[in-house]
Amino acid sequence: MTIASGPFAIATVLLAVGGFGKAVRPGDTARALDGVFTRHVPSWLVRVGGALECALGVVALVTADRWTAALVAVSYLGFAAFVTVALLRQAPIATCGCFGREESPPSLLHVGIDLGAALAATVVALDPGAGIVDVVGEQPLAGVPYLLLVATGVLCAYLALTLLPRVLALVEVDS
Repeated sequence: MTIASGPFAIATVLLAVGGFGKAVRPGDTARALDGVFTRHVPSWLVRVGGALECALGVVALVTADRWTAALVAVSYLGFAAFVTVALLRQAPIATCGCFGREESPPSLLHVGIDLGAALAATVVALDPGAGIVDVVGEQPLAGVPYLLLVATGVLCAYLALTLLPRVLALVEVDS
């Protein structure tokens, strides 16, 4: 287990959840890609990419090996680049499509979370850790506190990517 095991677990779960959302509901992600790159991206391609993203998240969580961690880092760097381009171009998109829904508008916070996830994955890629089963097995109380912390981290990151930007936009409108 490395110091990045917890953040890496959070990043992989978010990756899996986001990929699942894109695989099930590819429309918003396809529209976001269209809005940023001004080229039509077919929904079936987003669906396949989402399924691969979900699978990568699950495999990386289970194995935490060098190669899957490196792929997780590259994925998050790609997400950060996409959101940055969307922000710089002031693309007319309401969502980046990260979770396959309209609830994740591009923001600087989004870029920061993506870069933090990429950093955690890079640390694990350079010093491979143990998969989630092994990490939980090393924890006290059957790993329940660790799993609760990971779940809390996932929830906090999800809310920061989805709810917080909308709340801040409402605050700006009211000011």
